[in-house]
Amino acid sequence: MTMPPIQLRPAGLALLLAAIVAGNLALGTAALAQAPGSENWPAVKCERYRKAYDEATRRFGTKGLGPEFLARHDAFMASGCQTPPDVCPRSTEELNLANIMVMAGMNAGLSSTFMPFACRK
Repeated sequence: MTMPPIQLRPAGLALLLAAIVAGNLALGTAALAQAPGSENWPAVKCERYRKAYDEATRRFGTKGLGPEFLARHDAFMASGCQTPPDVCPRSTEELNLANIMVMAGMNAGLSSTFMPFACRK
């Protein structure tokens, strides 16, 4: 008995990609995802996020990510990941990257409230 091929919708594809990236990042950061010690915890979290972002954009590229999305995201990282969330994913590619970053961030020991993604309008 053969199984029919699996058909992935765009949201399913995003979740699959997020799981792949998150799994790979988890292997590299599992030991790091422990409670903060004497380190500067906000800086550690930002560095973990930056590494995950660099890995995600290296793997999936930035095609489809708009200039406003990229500028706000860059400003978040330049602030040491301290600015309030205002990176609003509007395109499918932006939403896919945001989903990947949430999964990767959680696997790196970051809380969901750390993420820069929010659409206020």
